[in-house]
Amino acid sequence: MTTPTAPSESTRQLKEKVTHIRTLPAALRWIPGAVTVVLMMMTLDYLFNLGWLRFVTGLETQFYYAVVALLLPLVYLLWPVASSRQQRPIPWYDYALSLATLIVGGYFVYHAEAILERGWAFAAPDTAILASYAWWLLIVEAARRAGGWPIAVIVATFSLYPLVADVMPGPIQAFPSTLEETAMYHTMSTESIMGVPLQAFAGLVIGFLVFGVVLQKSGGGRFFINLAFALLGHVRGGPAKVSIFSSGLMGSMSGSVISNVLTTGVLSIPAMRRIGMGRSFSGGVEACASTGGVLMPPVMGATAFVMAMFLDVPYAAVALAAVIPSILYFLGLFIQIDAYAARHDIKGLPAVELPSLVETLKQGWYFIFVFALLVWMLLVMQREAVAPFYATALLLVLNQFSRRNRWGLRELGEALSSAAKLFAELIAILAGVGMLVGALSITGLSGTIANDFIHIAGGSVPLLLIMGALTSFVLGIGMTVTAAYIFLAVALAPALIQGGGLDPMAVHMFILYWGMLSFITPPVALGAFAAATVAGARPMATGLQAMRLGSVIYFIPFLFVLNPALIMQGAPLQIMLVFVQAVVGIVLFASAMQGYLIGVGRLGIGALHESLCRGLVLVAGLLFALPGGGMVPLSQFELLAGALTALVPAVLLARWSQRQARPHLAGMTTSTDR
Repeated sequence: MTTPTAPSESTRQLKEKVTHIRTLPAALRWIPGAVTVVLMMMTLDYLFNLGWLRFVTGLETQFYYAVVALLLPLVYLLWPVASSRQQRPIPWYDYALSLATLIVGGYFVYHAEAILERGWAFAAPDTAILASYAWWLLIVEAARRAGGWPIAVIVATFSLYPLVADVMPGPIQAFPSTLEETAMYHTMSTESIMGVPLQAFAGLVIGFLVFGVVLQKSGGGRFFINLAFALLGHVRGGPAKVSIFSSGLMGSMSGSVISNVLTTGVLSIPAMRRIGMGRSFSGGVEACASTGGVLMPPVMGATAFVMAMFLDVPYAAVALAAVIPSILYFLGLFIQIDAYAARHDIKGLPAVELPSLVETLKQGWYFIFVFALLVWMLLVMQREAVAPFYATALLLVLNQFSRRNRWGLRELGEALSSAAKLFAELIAILAGVGMLVGALSITGLSGTIANDFIHIAGGSVPLLLIMGALTSFVLGIGMTVTAAYIFLAVALAPALIQGGGLDPMAVHMFILYWGMLSFITPPVALGAFAAATVAGARPMATGLQAMRLGSVIYFIPFLFVLNPALIMQGAPLQIMLVFVQAVVGIVLFASAMQGYLIGVGRLGIGALHESLCRGLVLVAGLLFALPGGGMVPLSQFELLAGALTALVPAVLLARWSQRQARPHLAGMTTSTDR
C-alpha cells in the first residue's frame, strides 16, 4: 500500500478555504522561513540563557514584545482582508499595515525596559499612548484575519468594556477606565496582550509547534499512518481503526483538528469506503479521531500549554491528567467502530495491500525513539520548555541518515515556511484573546464574576457544571478552542472551583473538553464538515454521525469532575479501580450506541427488542461509569447493583431475540449509506 505524498485537489481547495492563506510573490517567499529562523534564535537564546541576543531577550517582557513584533506583520502578508477563492496580488495597504505593525512592535521592544521600570502601563508618554492605540487596532484586525469575524468581534467588544464598565447591568458592572488608561493597560501591562496566553506561547508552545512541523515534514506522518495500517488494516473494520490510531498520533504533532482531517483523512476515508463503510460514517470516524488527537498526550494542542500556565503547574502534569480521559474517548470510538463493522459484517483490507510491519519499523524506527525521548524529558526530567528542542535536534540528525526522508534545501524551506504560518496564526489569536483577560483584570471583574456565577446558579454545583458545559460549547462555536478556554478559565473556572469545591485540574480539563465538542457537533462541526468534503458526503449527515460516534465525550468530562481519580488525582489503587469501572461503562455505552455487544452479538432483533436492549445496556453503561458518592446521591455499590439489574435482562433478552430470529436471518443482507 502506498501513502499519498500530497493531499488531493479537493482537500487542497478545502485547506485554502479554511485558512485563506495567500501564496506570497516569488520575491517574498523567503520571508516566512527567515522569520522562523530568527524566532528560533531568539527563543533558544531566551530559554538557554545563551546571551547572543540580549538586546531583545534581556528582559522577559522585551522577549514577548519581540515575538509579537516579529510574527504579527506576517499576518497582513499571508491573510487577505477578505477571503477569496482566487489568489490576488498583495495590495499596497497590506504592505503598509505589515510595515506599521513591525514599526509599532519595534517601538515597544526598544522601550521595554522603560515600560517596566517607569510603570508606563499606568502613566506613559504621549508617543507611547499613540503607539498603544495603533497596536490595539492592529492586533484586533490581525485576530480577525487569522481567526475570523466572531473572535474579532468578541475581542474588540471586550477590549472596550472598561470604558463602559460602570454603566453595565449589575452582575457585570465594574470599575471604569478612560480610553488612554485602557490602551496603556492592554499594551504595556503583563495582564493583557503580554499576559498568560502570550507567555505560554513564547515559553512553551513555540518548541512543540516546531517539533510537530519537523515530524510531519520528515515523514513522521507517513510512518505513523503506515504503522497503523500494518497493525490494524487487516482486522474487522480495519481502516476505521487505522484512522483512530493514526489521527491520535498526528494530533500530537499538529494540535489542529482540521489539519488532522486533511492529513490522515485523504488516506483513511477512501480505505473505509473500499471495505463498504458509508460516506458519512467514514467522515464521522475521521472527524472524531482527529478531534481526539488534539486531546492526546504527550503533545496536545496549544490550549494545554496555556492551561499549564493558568494552573501554575508543569505541562507534564496536564499531559498526565489527560491520559485516562483520552484513552476512554478513543476506547469508546474504537468499540463503536468494531460494533458497526461486526453488525454489518465489514472485513478489513487484504493483507497483500497493506505495508509490511517489519519494513515500516525498519524505515521509521527513529520516530518512535524521538517520541520516547520527548516523553522521558517531559514526564521524568520535567523539562517541558526545552524538551521539544532536544527532540527536534535529534530527529533532524537521525532523519539525515534516512535515504527516503533525508532533507534537502527545498524540504528545509518548506518546513520553515509552514512553521511561520502556524506561529503567525496563533500569535494573532493569542494576542487578541489576551485583551479579554486584560479587560476583566483592569475592571476588577475577574475577582467578582465567579461570585456572580455562583449566585446565578443558586449555589448548585450540578447547575454550575451544566452552565459551564453549555457556555464552553457555545464559545467553542464562535471562537477557537484556545480563545474560548482562556475566557472561561478567567470567568467561569474560579466559580466551579470556589463555589463547587471541585478539583482545579478537573475544572480546566472540563472546559477544554466541552470547548472541543463544537468540532463534531452540528450545526457548526468544522471537523466533520472538513471530513465530509474529503469523503464526498453531506456535511450535516457527517456531523450527525460524528456526534453519535463521539458521544462518549459528552459525559467523560462529568466523570472526571465528579471523580478526579480519572485525571490521576488520588491513590494508585483508587485510580485503577475507577479506571476499570469507567472502561466497563464506556464499552457498554458505546456498544449500545451501535446495537452490538462483544460476546453477545446484536442487541435484539426487531425494533421493539432492539430498542429495549439498547436502552438497558445504555443505562447500565452510564451507571457503571458514574462515580458514587459526593454530588451523586447513590453509593458506588448501589450504582453497580443498578447497572447489573439493567445489564443482565438486556443480555438475556438479546440472546432470546437472536434465537427467535435465527431462522429468518439466513437470507438477510445489511446495507450501509454508500
